[in-house]
Amino acid sequence: MMKMDFLELYNISEAYMEIINPFAANKLVTVGKYLRLSEGKKVIDFGCGYGEPMLIWAKEYGIEGVGIDIRPHVCERAVKKIDARGFSDSLEIVCCKGADYKFTPGGFDVATCIGASFVWGGFPQTLAAMKKAIGKTGRLAIGEPYWIHDTVPPEILAKQPEILRESEILKVIREEGFELEYVVRASDDDWDSYEAGNWYGLIRWLEDNPNHPNRADVLGRLHKSQDEYLGFGRYHFGWAVYIITRLPD
Repeated sequence: MMKMDFLELYNISEAYMEIINPFAANKLVTVGKYLRLSEGKKVIDFGCGYGEPMLIWAKEYGIEGVGIDIRPHVCERAVKKIDARGFSDSLEIVCCKGADYKFTPGGFDVATCIGASFVWGGFPQTLAAMKKAIGKTGRLAIGEPYWIHDTVPPEILAKQPEILRESEILKVIREEGFELEYVVRASDDDWDSYEAGNWYGLIRWLEDNPNHPNRADVLGRLHKSQDEYLGFGRYHFGWAVYIITRLPD
């Protein structure tokens, strides 16, 4: 029997979630404010998930947007939400690998990647790729985990080699010719709600599918998630959205 695909496990765990990051809706509104979003601004969102950030920005600020995600299930759900909320004329979902999407260089006012820097393999590569999508006065927003302190045990650091300290994130931003303009930070409650939301989705599926041949895969995902978060994640990880801008010459 084949193991369940890891993307399908995400589909199960996120079944009852709209924002698939440790972040509250009101904080996405705040991110929009500091991105200087306004009527008609063009936004590209890499790893857009179920489209909730773009929908919030469309409602609050009147943006036009393109969201990119690799999962067909995610894209279908996002399109249905956009249609249901009446934003199909201003928001578009493209289902493909974010790194493969061909955009017009400088064609957007804002580029965002909220919790999906794995699309390019980490924060430095993400910033280097995304900056090509915006014009000289454009802004970027990247949502990213980070190590809270410098006393993380080496064995835990080894589990997540792509995660940086905030001093390292700041260094990358400056090396790419940008400035860090604003930070909107997740709280412990945001983290708890996100992680527990995933557990809820997995448990609901396990309850509804007691005889499924891949039940062990889903149960294993639940236990691994809980062990990692309660074992070390809650004490060592932070998460924030970084608003990044380029100063005039």
